[in-house]
Amino acid sequence: MGTSRASWRNTTHDWSSGVDIEHLAHIRQNAVALAPGGLRHLVLEVVAYAADEAESSDNGGHCTVTLHPDGSVSVADRGRGTDTRLDEDGRAVKKPIMASKDLRFFDHPDAQVLPDGHPRRGMSVVAALSEWLVHTNRRRGGSWTQRYEHGIPVTDLVSIADDGTTGTVVHFRPDEHLGGAASGDLAGELTRLASSWDVLSVELHDRRARR
Repeated sequence: MGTSRASWRNTTHDWSSGVDIEHLAHIRQNAVALAPGGLRHLVLEVVAYAADEAESSDNGGHCTVTLHPDGSVSVADRGRGTDTRLDEDGRAVKKPIMASKDLRFFDHPDAQVLPDGHPRRGMSVVAALSEWLVHTNRRRGGSWTQRYEHGIPVTDLVSIADDGTTGTVVHFRPDEHLGGAASGDLAGELTRLASSWDVLSVELHDRRARR
C-alpha cells in the first residue's frame, strides 16, 4: 500500500496538483512568449530533461532526437525514468511533469537559460503546445505509457512490457501555428544547439520526407 500524496515531498513539481488546467491554458494563451522559436524551443525543453539525467550519471548520458515525416518529434533518453509512486489506494501516480508547473523554472526570475538563449520553463510547455504527446517511461519496478492532448492526459498510465532498460521517450506533434517544423535547417540548428550540453551526447535523425 502507498502513502498519501499530501505527505509527498515536492521538489520539481507539486505531486498533489495532478492536472493544472489554468496553468496549461496560460501557456496556450502565451505561446509566443513561452516557446520562442516554436518547435526548436520545445525540443530543447525536452532534451534539457535528458541532460538532467546525464548529470546524475557517472558515465554521462545519451539521447536520440528524431524528426518524423508527420511533423512530430521524439526524444529518447537512457536515464532513470520519470518518478512513479503508489498512492494511498495502491494506484500508480506519475510525477506530473506534463500537466503542472516545474517549480524550478516557471515564473522564476533566475530560471536556467536553454541553448537558444531563452529561459527554460519545463515539460508542461511542450505538452500544452502539442496536439498530442505520448510519454513512455521505463523505470526500475515498472514501465508504462500515457497520452496527452494539449497537456491534458487522455489515458491512464498503461503498463507495457519491461525490457530490462530504463529511460523515457517523449513523442509529440506541436500545434501547427507554432511553426518551425518545416524548416529545412531545423536538424542542423538542433544539432548545433544540443552540443551545448557537455554532459550529454545527442544523436539526431531526420526522417522527414524530402521535398
